[in-house]
Amino acid sequence: MSEKEIFDKVVKILGPYVRNEAGLKDIEHKTNIVTDLQVNSSRLVDIILAMEDEFDIEIADEEADKVETVGAAVNLIKGKIG
Repeated sequence: MSEKEIFDKVVKILGPYVRNEAGLKDIEHKTNIVTDLQVNSSRLVDIILAMEDEFDIEIADEEADKVETVGAAVNLIKGKIG
């Protein structure tokens, strides 16, 4: 799976949890999930679970704590699926 495909799937997963809809239009790798997209920190758990399901991977708590940007999520997933 290409990085672009992973990025697009991550954006799709984030969609329902984003409070800043305008932030979704300009989303890029450096976009901060909590501050730029205004995702409630408690919803990050739901997002991590959705990523695990979508990509058939397991994300450890320590890894999840490091997912602050869209790019960090993409890189983590890319590393896990090869």
